[in-house]
Amino acid sequence: MTLRQATHQIEIATPGPGLLEITAPVRRWAEAQRMTEGLLTLFCRHTSASLLIQENAAPAARADLERFFATIAPEDPARYAHDDEGPDDMPAHLRSALTATQIAVPLIGGALALGTWQGIFLFEHRRQPQRRRIALHLLGG
Repeated sequence: MTLRQATHQIEIATPGPGLLEITAPVRRWAEAQRMTEGLLTLFCRHTSASLLIQENAAPAARADLERFFATIAPEDPARYAHDDEGPDDMPAHLRSALTATQIAVPLIGGALALGTWQGIFLFEHRRQPQRRRIALHLLGG
């Protein structure tokens, strides 16, 4: 098999904090590359947002994750020295550090090998709406 690679960036407008599913645009782009086997790497180009593969059927699972991260990295100005962009600045960095800025998904038979209830999510950690860029790199054939 001859290896090929393709790269792309998607831009996601976030309304504020929370998990935003991005599976559909990622899947469309990967399938448009017409590779049958490979590995897709996604990279979040920000320090206050992250990427997750998570439950995509039950909204309660996402809500529970969001509440959990709010408790382990709360907005509390007395706790942090770094607040250059406001009281949600350092908690956003902590939440990003505890999750991932890069994930990989196999491509098998021309499709992303996600499980039945798995989706790809951008996890926005800032309160204000943002424009986030996700770099995609597909290596395969």
